Amino acid sequence: MATPDSVRRAYDEVATTYAAHFPSTEPEAPLDLAMVDAFTAAVTESTASPRVLDAGCGTGRMSRYLADRGCRVEGVDLSPGMVEQARRAHPDLEFDVARLTELPHPESTFDGVVLWYSTIHTAPEDQPEIWAETTRVLRPGGHLLVAFQAGEGTRNVSSAYARFGHDVELVRHLFTADQAAAWASDAGLTESARLVRRAMRTERDDQAALLFVR
Repeated sequence: MATPDSVRRAYDEVATTYAAHFPSTEPEAPLDLAMVDAFTAAVTESTASPRVLDAGCGTGRMSRYLADRGCRVEGVDLSPGMVEQARRAHPDLEFDVARLTELPHPESTFDGVVLWYSTIHTAPEDQPEIWAETTRVLRPGGHLLVAFQAGEGTRNVSSAYARFGHDVELVRHLFTADQAAAWASDAGLTESARLVRRAMRTERDDQAALLFVR
């Protein structure tokens, strides 16, 4: 079973390769980015320069997308290697190392929080802790966007990096949009939009993105 430490080690190992192959939003379909745009529209409705946390930011590629659309973005990631790549690629943004279950921010800090494929290495039984913590740092009336592969079971994704010479063990968990909505509701969030689309191109699974308000 994957642990935070094993996930951290895997992403530290592949950080340079990941940054080189996905510098921006290459993996996203237009529908996916439409949900991000819906999020930015929601958080900018009440303030011209909303403070947004990219939780599980990786190399900062989505942080850049959000910043270019008027958000004051801060990113956190479990992997120091990924954070190093994010700081190198986006020196104008702030990135720190932190777990999703131990965010270094006071309550109600952010106008918006993004969990863009950053919950996928956490088993379903451990998801509520992530949702509670990200809701804690979201202000009342703020918005949370989450995206993930939709379905059931697990996928071993180690082979995706083996072709680049990386020997890592990395497993991702699939869960349904209804499961995510239930975790969000338990954390005190209300669903405002949902996208579930079929797999495209080289994807193995359907993709989901859900938008919530606190």
